Amino acid sequence: MDFELTEGQRVIKAEVRKLANRFPLQYWREKDWKHEYPFEFVKEVASAGWFGTAIPTEYGGAGLGLLEGSIVLEELTAGGAGFDGSNACHAVYFNSHSLVKHGTDVQKEKYLPKIATGELRFQSLAVTEPNAGFDTSKITTRAVKKGDLYVINGQKAFISRLSETDLMLLAARTTPIDSVQKRTKGISLFLVDMRESGKAIEARRLHMMTRHSVDTNMLFISDLKVPVENLLGEEDNGFYHLLDTLNPERIYLSAECIGLGRLAIQRAVEYAKQRIVFDRPIGKNQGIAFPLAEAYSEIEVADLMRYKAATMYDNGQQCGPEANMAKLRASEAASKACDRAVQTLGGYGLANDFDIERYYRDIRLMRIAPVSTEMVLNYLSEHVLGLPRSY
Repeated sequence: MDFELTEGQRVIKAEVRKLANRFPLQYWREKDWKHEYPFEFVKEVASAGWFGTAIPTEYGGAGLGLLEGSIVLEELTAGGAGFDGSNACHAVYFNSHSLVKHGTDVQKEKYLPKIATGELRFQSLAVTEPNAGFDTSKITTRAVKKGDLYVINGQKAFISRLSETDLMLLAARTTPIDSVQKRTKGISLFLVDMRESGKAIEARRLHMMTRHSVDTNMLFISDLKVPVENLLGEEDNGFYHLLDTLNPERIYLSAECIGLGRLAIQRAVEYAKQRIVFDRPIGKNQGIAFPLAEAYSEIEVADLMRYKAATMYDNGQQCGPEANMAKLRASEAASKACDRAVQTLGGYGLANDFDIERYYRDIRLMRIAPVSTEMVLNYLSEHVLGLPRSY
């Protein structure tokens, strides 16, 4: 069992960090303060070819794995951007997995080469609804087939990057829940070209505590017409296709959490070495040093779980438990790291001029979305430990 990165992976790590470091902390502060999308940053990431990391070479990508993609997102986060950087463009990574696995040859040839270069922005995933969050089977957005079109009506909630996407992956019911034998049947996935949606989709931005530079929206969908050729995968089996997006999503997000945790610890350690109280650096005090050391160790443990989950996925193994555990451990470890960083900086930790409070705000999201800590524990209790279903 080899825990070392390959030479190629080390090169990816170094090159992405080099790109991320070109954007100073002040750039990210201003994006946060102005609630402004980091266009310049995302453009550079795309231009460098990183969006195509896990896209097959025959479609213009690098043909690498989820592990390499997770390294990219970790470094985009750890280089100073935090989630304002990685979350601004991470959906292209997990959305692409579904397209690669379930898209037709025509769909893959049409979309993937442009996604790999950033020419086509594939940055939104629309599943969650006002009354259907973790229980995806309860979505009520309907897609009715009429000739060579599907007509879609419904609502979606907490949909990110809508103003910065050309293509959206959307889940809708093609068969009502009371007409299927299993509640997870009857859901289908659609590739929605936002450039052709017109007024059929109304977006209302939510003003969130986290990720100020990434928009989050409520969607109101009225008679959205989608060509039948934009159905992704099999009709009524979209829930199962969606799993091929959700497991990568959890692994990618665990990498981002690890990147943010490392960034917070790095900033806290720098401060602890420089801040002099009672004629010595505060880092000499075990009350400062030990919590940071503990937080660091938990980030490292979470990182091992991330590598295991990503490697299993890349090897074609079932990795539901591992993907969920990676997300659980990474979000909890990064939350502790950000909390300790705030405590280390004291009052400065709460000042937005010093960045730590932004990391602290942003990491809170990861214990709720895209799957909460409690739902991961429910999943592990039932599917790993064999305990009775709790919901």
